[in-house]
Amino acid sequence: MTPAVKAFFDEATNTVSYVVREPEGSACAIIDSVLDYDQAAGRTCTASADAVITWIKSENLRAEWILESHVHADHLSAAPYLQEQLGGKIGIGEQITVVQDTFGKVFNEGTTFQRDGSQFDQLFREGDSFMIGQMRGEVLHTPGHTPACLTYVIGDAAFVGDTLFMPDFGTARCDFPGGSSSDLYNSIQKILALPDETRVFVGHDYKAPGRDDYAWETTVGEQKALNVHVGSGRSIEEFVEMRDARDATLGMPRLILPSLQVNMRAGQMPEPDDQGDVFLKIPVNKI
Repeated sequence: MTPAVKAFFDEATNTVSYVVREPEGSACAIIDSVLDYDQAAGRTCTASADAVITWIKSENLRAEWILESHVHADHLSAAPYLQEQLGGKIGIGEQITVVQDTFGKVFNEGTTFQRDGSQFDQLFREGDSFMIGQMRGEVLHTPGHTPACLTYVIGDAAFVGDTLFMPDFGTARCDFPGGSSSDLYNSIQKILALPDETRVFVGHDYKAPGRDDYAWETTVGEQKALNVHVGSGRSIEEFVEMRDARDATLGMPRLILPSLQVNMRAGQMPEPDDQGDVFLKIPVNKI
């Protein structure tokens, strides 16, 4: 099948969210949604999510899935808000439990924070499949950026999250806790083993030097031939050396601290205090 794909680009976080719909029928899935967050004011806004909701309703679609490719470190997920407005199940990779255990300790969450993935409706593993109406989706476990990263292969389209970027920009960083450049290389080989004509939809775009416009759709064939980090048969040894050296020069994402706390909870805020107020933590010298 060739699903229809609608992209929503959030320039504030360079994130691309997708609505994937069956070619004939009304079922759809939402992938990697965004909850707007003003870091300076500590305020959230649903404008980006509302744009997705408005479009889905205008097309008379039925949201069956709200999918996360991984626990994002650069934006907050709008999954609970979308579920409240549209329904659907929230899904992520089963290795979310590893991420929850790691960052539960970083944020000193104590015993009240469940580390079993129960905040999500569905935990996917390698080889799982799911249906969007009459359209089948397949799950590839593609760790490296994080332990829980997934690629969703839906018909002739692969949604790779942060594993791959556009060919002229390369690949994801691997220096977060639980990340691994060698794991990322092996995960990318799974994606590159798909048919060359498979459409590849990336989770972010940052406009590589010399490119004027944002872009988020490429193909497996283009990635194999042109990706500046892994294309043209680059070896794992070359990739790991390059990736580790590059990662050592990168600063932390602007929204990493609020994003991790919220996204490891499936987009929910931490529990409010006795007065009903919600607080996010800033651990010092922990990341």
